[in-house]
Amino acid sequence: MIGISFNKKEFEYDAYTLVKAFYPQEEVENFYEEDAEEKKVYDLLVRITYGEDKTHLSLERDGEIIFGEAARFEKGQERKERKNILKQILYRGLVQETGITLPWGNLTGIRPTKIAMGLIESGMSNAEAADYMRRTYYTSNAKTALAVTIANRERDLLKDIDYQNGYSLYVGIPFCPSICLYCSFSSSPLARWRDKVDEYLDALCRELTYIGETMKVRTLDTIYIGGGTPTTLEPEQLDRLLTHIEACFPVEQVKEYTVEAGRPDSITREKLMAIKRHPVTRISVNPQTMNQKTLDLIGRKHTVEDTKSAFFLARKCGFDNINMDLIVGLPGECAQDVKHTLEEIKALDPDSLTVHSLAVKRATRLHLFKEQYEEMTFENNQEIMDMCMEYARQSGMGPYYLYRQKNMSGNLENVGYAKPGKAGIYNILIMEEKQSILAAGAGASTKFVFQNGERIERAENVKDVTNYITRIDEMMDRKRIGLETYLNIKSGDCGNGKHTEASD
Repeated sequence: MIGISFNKKEFEYDAYTLVKAFYPQEEVENFYEEDAEEKKVYDLLVRITYGEDKTHLSLERDGEIIFGEAARFEKGQERKERKNILKQILYRGLVQETGITLPWGNLTGIRPTKIAMGLIESGMSNAEAADYMRRTYYTSNAKTALAVTIANRERDLLKDIDYQNGYSLYVGIPFCPSICLYCSFSSSPLARWRDKVDEYLDALCRELTYIGETMKVRTLDTIYIGGGTPTTLEPEQLDRLLTHIEACFPVEQVKEYTVEAGRPDSITREKLMAIKRHPVTRISVNPQTMNQKTLDLIGRKHTVEDTKSAFFLARKCGFDNINMDLIVGLPGECAQDVKHTLEEIKALDPDSLTVHSLAVKRATRLHLFKEQYEEMTFENNQEIMDMCMEYARQSGMGPYYLYRQKNMSGNLENVGYAKPGKAGIYNILIMEEKQSILAAGAGASTKFVFQNGERIERAENVKDVTNYITRIDEMMDRKRIGLETYLNIKSGDCGNGKHTEASD
């Protein structure tokens, strides 16, 4: 076990996540010196001591100091700068102790491109932004170049988006044919909830009506229907939902309208045609892997051939912007297995490809029953990610968005690749946090973005389907509070058809 000792509460989470990045399999715990009732013995102890004008950090093993360094903080120095200095010292100590470096350096956040974009938008050249990232965060040359490249690509794709006066809409369908081994999303097996789906849609349509009425004063830029698996809905249910969205929102003006068809075992001709009757511009067919042994292991109740059939069926139905998701680092898969998946996907020739690095989260079966899977290998490394990038390049795709997650395999990243004109705008908007996203459905999280991302407020919906249905009025009330601030309207006017701007 690894312990991290603090003499006061500051930057605890940042230190914890950085140590965990170096020791992903080790148990790590934070504690405070004043609260420690008895001296616990750790395999490695990280001691952080904050003084009046400087901070001292040491690494101790078997009672001996194996690394020590102090940094002086200037009076009035911003918290962000103090945090960066502390993480630089900690990173240097962990590199010395382990002999390894991390591709993303001391960055533990999920949005490295947001940093790169902020630097470029502040007036830095690409070279200056790259130099700053390498000096401040110790990012590798390759990851720095990737972040700067994608930041520029995102800026180009978002140049016509009005962040202040526009918004995006997320619609959540929390049902799946079965729950995958690695899944931590708000998903429920359809068999359990089949009799509640229509009631769920009743509540969802009420929430969408409320959002549509309230947001008439803003421009809707993108719509994303995700989950879960939206195509667990029957064709008539899909048609009902999409028709209701058209009645509530000006869908003819949106720049992108995505339905995440997702699981191949949920896709039928009738469902695809129901979607096609509406102005949907983009869908996803997500295999995650093209290796049957892995599909069986992770709980995907479909075959590789089902994936191919669903993809070709979508093409036949007229969809000309199809994304495919894959996950690297799945249990039991090696580089050769990933190569096989990439070759199969390359032959299908989708319009975009999203490569996810497996992230084992607490709510997943893979974590909850980890003893059952402890003998499995989880292989992901830079060579595998480079191979994915090369296959995407050979398919005419370039990287356009990137994000990271906690507990991610290999401490790497998720990257979206797309052919020209096929990038997913919503994906960028939700990651860069530049535009408000109104979210409807069980487990959906609304983000109100203020001051170009300087301040973000959230309104969370409950995850449980039954609670969402019975408490739908409360869900709308939660949004109403945020909307009154976001739209700058008087209390009580939000959602009653009035949009009187508050006086200064």
